[in-house]
Amino acid sequence: MNHKLKKVLAILFVLIIAAGWYLTIFGAGPVQPLKERIKLGLDIKGGVYVVMEAKTDLDGEELRKAMEQTQAVIEERVNQLGLAEPVVTIEGEKRIRVELPGAEDAQEAINQIGQTAQLQFALADGRIVLDGGNVKDAYATTDDKSAGYAVALEFDRKGSDLFYEATSTAYSGNVTSAVDGVFNDAIMILLDGQIISAPRVQNGPISGGNCTITGGAGGFTQEEASGLSALIRGGALPLELEEVNSSVQSAKIGYNALEMSVYAGLAGLALILLIMLAAYRGMGIAADLALMFYVVIVLNIMVLMGSVLTLPGIAGIILSVGMAVDANVVIFSRIREEIMAGKTVRVAVNTGFKRAMTTVTDSQVTTLIAAVILYEVGTSAVKGFAWTFMIGIIVSLFTAVVITQLYVSLMADSKRMGKKSFFGINADNQASFCIKKELHFIKHRKKFYLLSIIILVAGLAFGIARGLNYGIDFTGGTMIQMDMGKKVAISEVEDAIAPYKLKPEIIYSGDKNEEVVIRTIESLDSDERTEVVGAINKAFGTTEEDVIAEELFGPSVGKELRNNAILAIVIAAACMLVYIRFRFSQWKFGGAALLGVLHDVLIVIAFYAIFNITVNNPFIAGILTVVGYSINDTIVIFDRIRENLKYMKKGNTEEMIDSSITQTLGRSLMTSITTLIVMVPLLIMAGDVIREFVLPLMVGIIAGAYSSIGICSPLYYGFSKAGSLSKYEKQIKKSKKNKKKHEGK
Repeated sequence: MNHKLKKVLAILFVLIIAAGWYLTIFGAGPVQPLKERIKLGLDIKGGVYVVMEAKTDLDGEELRKAMEQTQAVIEERVNQLGLAEPVVTIEGEKRIRVELPGAEDAQEAINQIGQTAQLQFALADGRIVLDGGNVKDAYATTDDKSAGYAVALEFDRKGSDLFYEATSTAYSGNVTSAVDGVFNDAIMILLDGQIISAPRVQNGPISGGNCTITGGAGGFTQEEASGLSALIRGGALPLELEEVNSSVQSAKIGYNALEMSVYAGLAGLALILLIMLAAYRGMGIAADLALMFYVVIVLNIMVLMGSVLTLPGIAGIILSVGMAVDANVVIFSRIREEIMAGKTVRVAVNTGFKRAMTTVTDSQVTTLIAAVILYEVGTSAVKGFAWTFMIGIIVSLFTAVVITQLYVSLMADSKRMGKKSFFGINADNQASFCIKKELHFIKHRKKFYLLSIIILVAGLAFGIARGLNYGIDFTGGTMIQMDMGKKVAISEVEDAIAPYKLKPEIIYSGDKNEEVVIRTIESLDSDERTEVVGAINKAFGTTEEDVIAEELFGPSVGKELRNNAILAIVIAAACMLVYIRFRFSQWKFGGAALLGVLHDVLIVIAFYAIFNITVNNPFIAGILTVVGYSINDTIVIFDRIRENLKYMKKGNTEEMIDSSITQTLGRSLMTSITTLIVMVPLLIMAGDVIREFVLPLMVGIIAGAYSSIGICSPLYYGFSKAGSLSKYEKQIKKSKKNKKKHEGK
């Protein structure tokens, strides 16, 4: 690419970045501001979601068919609620998830979607003649009298007799229609009191237990016939549903958390921009432009793909900002090394980008593996975090390769900006924040091992003594959060709900401790939760409107979460091991990295055990992100070790590994610091939901930075010593042997 074209593209990207930020914040013409275009999750705009599990012994194709019928019935009910963008999906084999944004009466919504289907057949005057229990089957078929489709019905023996009597009465002409638009000779089919079809009896009474519903002159379309038959079958073959997981969220708390999260994100972004400028000078300008472009792209991709923005998703976006800096730091560090090695700025930029791309790709791919697995096994909240995180990782690769490289290469070609000082190289040919002294890590490896062992043993001791503090996500249970309007005594709340024998944990929440959060391991259904809230309302004068949030996790959900957490970690670790083995061609690298990942996971668990922090759903996201992120630092060091294995001409394995760690230490510290810094505002300013995601990530980042230096690299050294000697040691051994032979002569 010639210099003039680079300048044009550079100017174009600046204009795109400026326009993108303006349109994202303010909008213009047909383009609305981002806040008007993006879909907000239930945890932000309020509403209800409920997960119901079918109590049935059906399996295989029969179960699938019954679940689809039940889904169709529930969709029909949900549509009658008149809510915007309701969602009804089948989760796994036996569960149905219903999301109702904007639902105000949670109790009514849960009751309506969870009750058994009521399918009835009635005459035009409203008299019920039989119900869905008399229907054996209903299915779509072709209409012999038209080019369309029809619905075939089969009744049981009792239903056959009742249907014959009903059609005889309707055909007689003695029925007066009580419903507008329904003929007096019709048989109305009602689902939960709503008419879903009203076919006429035109050719005489129907006997034999079979009939066909046609769609008029043109018949039904295939979709219409399938839909109607599914609704009728749902009444005939209802599945008993049990509420196993539900949440009621107030829009008030969600919007407050969203507002504070946005402020925290902007604060974190501003800190990152300043740090990059201070640390990398001219290259920092390129990184900042790429980062500004990155944020605009990620947000607008989410809008275009119809993604739903949740509070955990915001945490994923902000964390991915820190990850986006990672690629730039790797590249910039490499460019500086090339300059300090004596190359011109222009050559150093080209060489630095080429040599850094392998490291950048490997580190981002391993993190992406963890994000994909997190998305596949996670619940709704975790999926929101993982989805935005995945988008961020992919976009960060693009901005680092395209945007950063464009501006840095332009600077290198410029007479004014192509100076070493503009790239952060001092007069003595040393980089800012450069570690000049050769550090020795391997000889202190036993100290690192001992430190980790002390932490892990302490975690194990606390874990055995009092156990992990599992939240209701894992144990099953109920949470109710209420705004009391003032600070009330915990003991008074306990007294108010004492008759229900819940053995609750009650804590304060909110800025002035005016809210209370009640947690119990008892799984209370919607009626039981209503009774508990009613008791509090009676004691303190609160109302249903003061209920900020409710959550239910059934025991089966908690067990599934625990199993998924273990499964996800195992799968992620295995995939990473395969990838590292493929990329590095040595099992020593993969084995050391895998043990390092295990170390970091155990350190995070030990942290939770020692400080008795609640282990809940976000914990899974935290652990898996730690798995992906901690291996990121390790790969950077291992990539340098692999490179030094090829180019170093003297020294032993210990010296070579120490040198590799020292060369990459500045980069490792910088990426860890920037990622931590971007999360600090979230930890301080954002709500509890986001804080639960951020805390394990911060611990994991610190553990990951430490383990890549103090655990993984020494482990690789140990594996190397236990196996064959390196080629350098072989050369030294051969040289000593020849020297002894010479002296002997």
